Amino acid sequence: MMNNRKPNAAALLPILIFLVVYLGSGIYFEYIDPVEGRMGFYVISVVVAFGLALITAFVQNRSLSFDEKIHICAKGVGDDNIIIMLFIFLMAGAFSGLANAAGGAQSTANLMLDNIPDGFAVPGLFLIACLISMSMGTSVGTITVLVPIAVEVAKNAGMSMPFVVAAVVGGSMFGDNLSVISDTTIAATRTQGVEMRDKFRVNIKVALPAALLTILILTVMSFRHSGTGLMHYEYTVWLALPYFIVLILALTGMNVFIVLGIGILLFFMIGGAYGTLSVPSAFAAMGDGTNGMFETMIVTILVASISALMKEHGGFDAVLAFIRKRARSRKSGMAGICLLTALMDISTANNTVAIVIAAPLAKEISAEYGIEPKKTASLLDTVSCIFQGLIPYGAQLLIAASLAGISSISIMPYLFYQFLLLVFVVIWILLG
Repeated sequence: MMNNRKPNAAALLPILIFLVVYLGSGIYFEYIDPVEGRMGFYVISVVVAFGLALITAFVQNRSLSFDEKIHICAKGVGDDNIIIMLFIFLMAGAFSGLANAAGGAQSTANLMLDNIPDGFAVPGLFLIACLISMSMGTSVGTITVLVPIAVEVAKNAGMSMPFVVAAVVGGSMFGDNLSVISDTTIAATRTQGVEMRDKFRVNIKVALPAALLTILILTVMSFRHSGTGLMHYEYTVWLALPYFIVLILALTGMNVFIVLGIGILLFFMIGGAYGTLSVPSAFAAMGDGTNGMFETMIVTILVASISALMKEHGGFDAVLAFIRKRARSRKSGMAGICLLTALMDISTANNTVAIVIAAPLAKEISAEYGIEPKKTASLLDTVSCIFQGLIPYGAQLLIAASLAGISSISIMPYLFYQFLLLVFVVIWILLG
């Protein structure tokens, strides 16, 4: 169908409203007038900020009636990929809640920690964080489990606390980026209409070299502390097993709904057999897990509605016109997607939200410059995870710093994986 819309930069006002409200309030409550017991970027809900942006989008474009705008929103939310994404969020939440209640996350961490060779504590923590985050699909959950252990490692070995904690944060972002059940992967793949295994195959070529080089750096830097091992950790192999099965099945390319369904069933049975779960507690845990996904789901619906209205009003065309004047090649288009995603993450301090906002525009840029959707999905996920793991006001660094009793800024110089991943993304783009 011929596109007769004219570029209209004013149609992007809803995003500006969101950024002013959310970024402005986040900076204010984080650095100017902190609220006791609350992280600054979570004082005003992201849902409220997007709600104001949606109201702005509805007020614009007076050539359309209210009912016509509702119809446009419905078409945006009703896209097949958005619906699939919402369903996967629900199942991933149920799986995560059940796994945590069963004790699977702690047993998985302890199993691997108990088998780290002496002198390999810090690179070992990085590797464990990679695997657990890939299995759990959450960097924040991995950080919560492993940072208290990292604190003890640093104290026992007389090592720099920020250095050891940064290893956990880096590994957590590696897993978050590559996990097929993380909300970032779900958002990146479904918005671009690609299979998770295809995005994984593209992603691993960039992320794995950065991870291997990080392990080498961590090993060299911690070499002088060789001989300082970890304590003995209690674990149950059977409670850790479902995570490894889910990870292996996901990597085979099996449908994510089936993978998550198998994971839920395994934790239900094994948790019941070991007495860590009862039938009521299992269903309660699944409910808590899905509740934890509600904000992400609401944000997805709001952003889909706002994006549809902005696109209809010529906002996307204005962005594409801006890029066309400056980008002359496929590489420039890829760089544009990276910059867009980075700015969204820096502004929102939430990598999933950044992807959901950037994804519609990224899809348009991909079509314009002939970029394969799986590469676009990979760029969205990778770049959002890089900056989410670097910004000192993001949930990952704030939680890690809080658990370790240090400042989030002190961790930043040791985030080798994130910096290396950014370098490899640039190299990937330049080499085409």
